[in-house]
Amino acid sequence: MDKPEVVMVGLGYIGLPTAALIAQNKTYVHGVDINPQVVETINAGKIHIIEPELDDAVAQAVKGGFLKASTQPVGANTYLIVVPTPFKNKNEPDISFVEAATEAVIPLLKEGDLYIIESTSPIGTTEKMMQLIYSERPELEEKLYIAYCPERVLPGNVMHELVYNDRVIGGVDEKSTQKAIAFYRQFIKGDLHKTNARTAEMCKLVENSSRDVQIAFANELSLICDKADINVWELINLANKHPRVNILQPGCGVGGHCIAVDPYFIVADYPMESQIIGKAREINNYKSFWCAEKIQTAKLGFELEHGRKPNIALMGLAFKPNIDDLRESPAKYIAQKVLQNANNEEYFIVEPNIKEHKVFKLTDYKKAVSRADIIAFLVAHDEFKGLTLSNDKIVLDFCGIEKKI
Repeated sequence: MDKPEVVMVGLGYIGLPTAALIAQNKTYVHGVDINPQVVETINAGKIHIIEPELDDAVAQAVKGGFLKASTQPVGANTYLIVVPTPFKNKNEPDISFVEAATEAVIPLLKEGDLYIIESTSPIGTTEKMMQLIYSERPELEEKLYIAYCPERVLPGNVMHELVYNDRVIGGVDEKSTQKAIAFYRQFIKGDLHKTNARTAEMCKLVENSSRDVQIAFANELSLICDKADINVWELINLANKHPRVNILQPGCGVGGHCIAVDPYFIVADYPMESQIIGKAREINNYKSFWCAEKIQTAKLGFELEHGRKPNIALMGLAFKPNIDDLRESPAKYIAQKVLQNANNEEYFIVEPNIKEHKVFKLTDYKKAVSRADIIAFLVAHDEFKGLTLSNDKIVLDFCGIEKKI
């Protein structure tokens, strides 16, 4: 591999597809990940996550010599920071991974280099990293290009959306914005919208907070309809016949690395101002607890009626349909909550998109459905939609497998 033009720090669900896309354009990419197993897998031309088309993209990039992975960064012209931003304490964003990634590349920076953060970050993070860089490399002050550009992709369709989705790009100054736009223009066919770093950071958080609020409305409706003995799926379908109404579909909560997380980045810094955003998080978290309680109630009801413990199938663990991603998954939380109250009944945990799990013993979905007395649909995977269920099964449909109109 020739001297890399791009260093990608973080080779997860966003970093690896982005690295593969850049490498597909015959640009040399040096990927960095702290997990040696991930590095080894990628250097073998394979992938450690499930994402359509990613396996071919990585295989071709590695075979062509345009993508190489390592646990350490090397010198390049462009550095992309695509690492996790988890929580600390009580839903406070933790930017320590971004800081560590930045610290790792600071010794390698030279005049004219481009440094971009893609990690979801609290407002002001890009400016903080700029100050960190210049505190250690004062000779580079105003000689680097520093910007923020959040990803905007849907798991399961990442390789397409990386190319065709619009992007918001904000630099710490105008020249940084223009430099970052020129970089992304090489790989992206969607429109590139320029702004400043703080607005770009906020834009990412607002996009996902908006979705969270809209889902919370649907989930709140499902709670009300359950008490009012109304089919929420029929109700939403009818309400959406109005030309200016578009209610989303309820589920068993909200998960994933974005929608279930990003609102807290706003609430943590602006708690008094973000009343609706904060309440939406409460509603969506409560929906998962409510689903677990519904399963518990059904279990007790079965015991009273039949005089024995039921077999229970928990259908799905991923945070959304047809992917293997369990991050912040409400279905996983529900499974854990239900199993905490287990008392000799038999459980069948189903997730068709993964082969095994460290905590849960997984069961084939057809076997689970055939043997279960109570079937709780937590995730609307395609495999579940064509199932024929006998009338003696108790079905708890939390994601609209049966009841969507």
